[in-house]
Amino acid sequence: MPIRHGLLALLQRGPMYGYQLRAQFEASTGATWPLNIGQVYTTLSRLERDGLVEPDPDTDGNGKSTYRITPAGRAALEAWFATPLARQGRPRDELAIKLAMALTTPGVDVRAVIQAQRTSTMRTLRELTRLKARADVHADAAWLLVNESMIFQAEAEARWLDHCEAQLSSGPMPVPRPLPDPTTTNPTEVAR
Repeated sequence: MPIRHGLLALLQRGPMYGYQLRAQFEASTGATWPLNIGQVYTTLSRLERDGLVEPDPDTDGNGKSTYRITPAGRAALEAWFATPLARQGRPRDELAIKLAMALTTPGVDVRAVIQAQRTSTMRTLRELTRLKARADVHADAAWLLVNESMIFQAEAEARWLDHCEAQLSSGPMPVPRPLPDPTTTNPTEVAR
C-alpha cells in the first residue's frame, strides 16, 4: 500500500504529526496523490497497531500526536523498497474495460470513444510536459520522477489508443460471440 509505506518513508526522516505527514507526502509526490487528513490518521493507527510506528513524546508542548518509526517499521520499509511491484496486482484498467464494453455494446461509436480519450490524453500529456519544463531538476527531483512516470503512462496510453484504432480500421467491426451458458456447457468443450 503506497500510503502506508509512504508514511513510513517520511517517518524515517524523523518524528512528525499527521498534518506534517500529509504536507510532506503531497510535497514528495507533487500533489499527484492528494491525501485527506483522515487517511493519514487511519493509516497511522493501523501502523501503530502493527507495531511499525509508535507515539513520540511531544517535545514542544503543542499537544499534537507525533509519531516515529519503529525498528519493525524500518524493516518493513526496507522490504518494500527492495521488492518489485507485480504488474498483475495493480488495479484494473478502467479505460481497457470501457473500450471493451463499447466494442460490444450496440449503438456505441467506438472510434468516437477512442478519439475523445485520445484528445484528453494528449491534453494531459501537454500539461505534464509543460510542468516538467518549469521544474527545477534539483529542488523538484522527487516530484519530477512522479511527473515523468505520468508522462510515460500518457504516452503509452496514446500509443495503445492508436493501436486500438488501427485494429478497428483493419476490417469490419467485430461482432461479439454469444457466451456459452455456464449451466449447460461442459467446461472442457469451451477450452477447445
